[in-house]
Amino acid sequence: MKNFHQRDEHDTDTRKSETKRNKNMKRLGGGGLSLQTFANLKSKNSHYNPAFIKKQKEFYKNAKYVSKFRKSLKQQNSHEKDEMKMQSFHEEDETGESSSKVVNKGKSHKRIGVEEVYKQTREEMEKARREREEAFQAKKQAKEEAESRRKAAKGKMMRKTRHGQPVMKYRIEHLLESIKKSAENDGKNHMTSSC
Repeated sequence: MKNFHQRDEHDTDTRKSETKRNKNMKRLGGGGLSLQTFANLKSKNSHYNPAFIKKQKEFYKNAKYVSKFRKSLKQQNSHEKDEMKMQSFHEEDETGESSSKVVNKGKSHKRIGVEEVYKQTREEMEKARREREEAFQAKKQAKEEAESRRKAAKGKMMRKTRHGQPVMKYRIEHLLESIKKSAENDGKNHMTSSC
């Protein structure tokens, strides 16, 4: 009888440990992957290739530029056609009869080469770069001038007498200038608000 009771306790212990294991597996998201399954998943192609995606984006970008370029050419050609029609119309009016000149009504077969497009875009980029550089130089120069003014003012403000007291002349001048500026600003504000 003692033996039977011990065996029953052992069964309940294994059931408890099994239920605990099952609960833990559910909590952790399952039993995990076997080594073979993991290896197979790693070897499968995930169809994610950053280089291919980058190429595809570049292709679509270039296609967009080409379509824009073609549209602009089409518009240019339509403007040229309109101008030719207007010229032929004016020639008819001047002579009083239709002119004997044959106006080329078909599409112009002149195509802009890739090198010319490249040169144009290169020139535009160069022009934009020069403008940015000029703006940067102007900002830098203004910054340096302001810095030099501040240094000069700081030097004057930090001056001391031989007894260690601050020289009040420069401080009073600085206060006077700031009062004048604020008075001018107030006067301008009153003028604009009263109008």
